[in-house]
Amino acid sequence: MSTEEAAATLAEATRMVARAQEIELRVAEHAKTVGVGESVGATSTANFWAYSTHQTRTSAHGKMRLAVALAARPALRTAVAAGDVLVEQARVIVAAVEVLPAEHRDEAEAMLIKFAAEHDAQALKRLGRRILELLDPEAAEAHEAKQLEDEERDAARSTKLTMTDDGHGKVHGRFTLPSAQAAMLKKALLAFAAPKHRAAVDGSVGERRPSAERMGQAFVELIERYPTKKLPKAGGVNATVVVTMDISTLMGGLKAASLDTGERITAGQARRLACEAGIIPAVLGGKSQVLDLGRKRRFHSESQRIAMAIEQGGCNAEGCDWPPGLCHGHHPIPWSEGGETNKDGMLLCPPSPRPGP
Repeated sequence: MSTEEAAATLAEATRMVARAQEIELRVAEHAKTVGVGESVGATSTANFWAYSTHQTRTSAHGKMRLAVALAARPALRTAVAAGDVLVEQARVIVAAVEVLPAEHRDEAEAMLIKFAAEHDAQALKRLGRRILELLDPEAAEAHEAKQLEDEERDAARSTKLTMTDDGHGKVHGRFTLPSAQAAMLKKALLAFAAPKHRAAVDGSVGERRPSAERMGQAFVELIERYPTKKLPKAGGVNATVVVTMDISTLMGGLKAASLDTGERITAGQARRLACEAGIIPAVLGGKSQVLDLGRKRRFHSESQRIAMAIEQGGCNAEGCDWPPGLCHGHHPIPWSEGGETNKDGMLLCPPSPRPGP
């Protein structure tokens, strides 16, 4: 084939795939209607379809939802059957039309089908969100406000962050954020990942776009540079990580340093952090008890809280692993061994029973 023939054949092959997929979806909707899978005890036609064809349930259920939607929208199904609209475009059109007021759905569907001839699925999604402005400008503002309010409410309920330590010096995580806050985070990270900033920080050159690695490095820098004075109080002190190291490590030794969260870091990392952090000398006794920090007052001072975090590492209740920042400081009570008095107090998490006098 010549270049022109190959281009024409490729386009026609794509249209043929769309036509074949429409046949699959039409048959799937009919199979659901007649109850395929019920005779063998399948919980749904989509589950039977997934099992019998070795496709994932997620894929089968997604196609079944589209098949049902196309059955209710003959114009769109006809366009897919003709190869004029791809299946991924049809999904976007269905999603855009279904959230519109009923009186505008057919007209919006017709307009989006026309737009599909010149726009891909991603562009159609953007057009679909604003299609009501073309059909009914007066109703569009109220509709968009309600749609955004619903999305923001759903995003607030779905917000989450998980972090897992792999035990080899790396932490892996996933998060879900509302769009507005995600845009704020991205803009802050791009400032740290910008070529001019990287050139000033580590001497790198070039105007290339920030890679995933550079965005990760920017996230690390954002965490390290965030002002501690703007952090909320956690356990009586700013929610900062306390690094504990010997004076020999600070002066150039190799002994590892400890974080109050339990992790260990290299001496070089500790010295680098110390360059931009506050250094609080603490004199430890033979049993790693912090000396000369007791004060006669009802609540523990910030220095005492830091001392207890260094000394105790977290909640003292048996079997509890709550970190220091989530614990409360309770007044001195005798240690369980030898009747020795804990001068600074004891860290206990809120669910733990409060110690007696």
